[in-house]
Amino acid sequence: MKEISCKLLVIGAGPGGYICAIRAGQLGIDTVIVEAKKPGGTCLNVGCIPSKALIHAADEFEMMARSAARESPLGISVGRPELDFAKTIAWKNRMVGRLTGGVSGLLKKARVKMVAGWARFRDGKTVEVETETGLQVIRAEQIVIATGSESVELPSLPFGGPVISSTEALSLAQVPGRLVVVGGGYIGLELGTAFAKLGAAVTVIEAEARILPQYDAELTRPVAKRLDEIGIEVLTGCRAKGLKGDVLTIEMADGRQETRTADRILVTVGRRPVTDGWGLDAIDLDMNGRFIRIDDRCRTSMRGVYAIGDVTGEPMLAHRAMAQGEMVAEIVAGQNRVWDRICIPAVCFTDPEIVAVGLSPGEAKASGIDIKTGLFPFQANGRAMTLGREAGFVRVVARADNHLLLGIQAVGAGISELSAGFALALEMRARLEDIAGTIHAHPTQSEGLLEAAFGALGHPLHI
Repeated sequence: MKEISCKLLVIGAGPGGYICAIRAGQLGIDTVIVEAKKPGGTCLNVGCIPSKALIHAADEFEMMARSAARESPLGISVGRPELDFAKTIAWKNRMVGRLTGGVSGLLKKARVKMVAGWARFRDGKTVEVETETGLQVIRAEQIVIATGSESVELPSLPFGGPVISSTEALSLAQVPGRLVVVGGGYIGLELGTAFAKLGAAVTVIEAEARILPQYDAELTRPVAKRLDEIGIEVLTGCRAKGLKGDVLTIEMADGRQETRTADRILVTVGRRPVTDGWGLDAIDLDMNGRFIRIDDRCRTSMRGVYAIGDVTGEPMLAHRAMAQGEMVAEIVAGQNRVWDRICIPAVCFTDPEIVAVGLSPGEAKASGIDIKTGLFPFQANGRAMTLGREAGFVRVVARADNHLLLGIQAVGAGISELSAGFALALEMRARLEDIAGTIHAHPTQSEGLLEAAFGALGHPLHI
C-alpha cells in the first residue's frame, strides 16, 4: 500500500482529535486523522451523548408515571405509561448516528483524510495503521495523540457477563430488574438514576464516605436527597468484594459483610488513559504517572509530537479536549497560542444537576485566600417555583479584598445550561459588582446568580 505523507497526523477521532483535525483543515494544513472505531470517540458514541439521551427518556417516563399515580403537583393525570425500551435505544442510536455522520461530514468539508484502523508508532514521525485492506504507513511532520480513555476494571469484578461498564449499560436490550452500581461518582449516579426512573431497583456502592466526593458536600446534599426520594439505596464507605452467580458480596463500613442480588452490576470507578497498543514505547515520551506529560502548548517531550484530551490527565472532560485540539491546530499553523484558561466547567447530569466552575469555598480557603460567599436558594426563585424545580441553589465565591470572582457553583434542575455564563464571568475576570450590575431577565433561573452576588455584597434582595 502506498505511503501517505502529510503535515499533521491526528491519532484518535474523539472530541479533541476531530476538532483538532477540522480546525487544521480550515487553516489549510494537510491533515490525516486515524480512528479505529467510529468518529466521535467515547463521548459521542458510548458516553456523553447517549447517556444524556437515556437520562432525558428516563425523566420523561418518570414524569408520566407520577401523573398516572396522581402525584403531579400540576393536577395532570394520565394513564399508566408503558416503556418500549427497544424503541428508546433505537432513538438513542439514531441520534448518535446523526452526530457521527455529522462529524464525518465536517472532516470531509475541511478536506481531512480519514484512515480507519489502529495506529502504532514506528518513530516520532511515522505510524503504521492496521486497516481492513492491509498495513498503511503514514509519515507526518507533526503528530497529535488524542487516544482518549477507557473504563477502569476492578480485579474482583472483571467485565463480562453481568458485570458491565457504562458502554454496555447504554446498549442494554432491557431495563435490568435489579442493578448494582459500583462507584458513586458522576457516571454511576447519572446512569443509576436513569435506570431507577425507568423501573430498576438500584443500589449504589461508594467506597468514600459520601457520594460525588469530587464535589463539596453542600452541592451533593440535594442529589443525595433526590436519590432517596426515587428509591435508590446508597451504601457509602463500602466495597464490592466479589460476585458468585447473581449475588454480590459487599464489605460494609463497619467491616461486616452483606450481599445484594443483581441482574447487572455496573462498574463506574473511574477512567484511565488509553496509552497501550499505540507503540508509545517506540518514542519514549515523558509520562506523568499513567498520563502523557505535556506543557502549556500541549507539547510532549518529543519535538513535533503533541497530546490532548483524557490521555494527558485530569480533568478528563470532552470540552477540555476540544479546546486543546483547537489550540494545537492553530499552533501547528504558526499562531502564538498558549493554554491560559482560568477555569474548565464541570457538570454532573444527576437529578438535580451540578455545575462547578473555578474554586469552591474550601479550595479558596485552603489556598490562603480570604473570601466572601453568597448563596441563593431556588426555593426563592420564581422561575424554579413555576417549573416545580425548587431544589438547589447558586453560590458565588469571591476575594474579600477586591471582590474578584474565584468560583461559581450551582445545583438545580437544568442548571447545566448556565455553565457557560458562569465560566464566562470567571474568564472575563468579573467582580461581584459586575454581576450585580448586569440585568438578568425575569423570571429565569439565571437570576440566582444575580441574587447570590447581591448576597455576597451584603444586601440580598429576595431572601
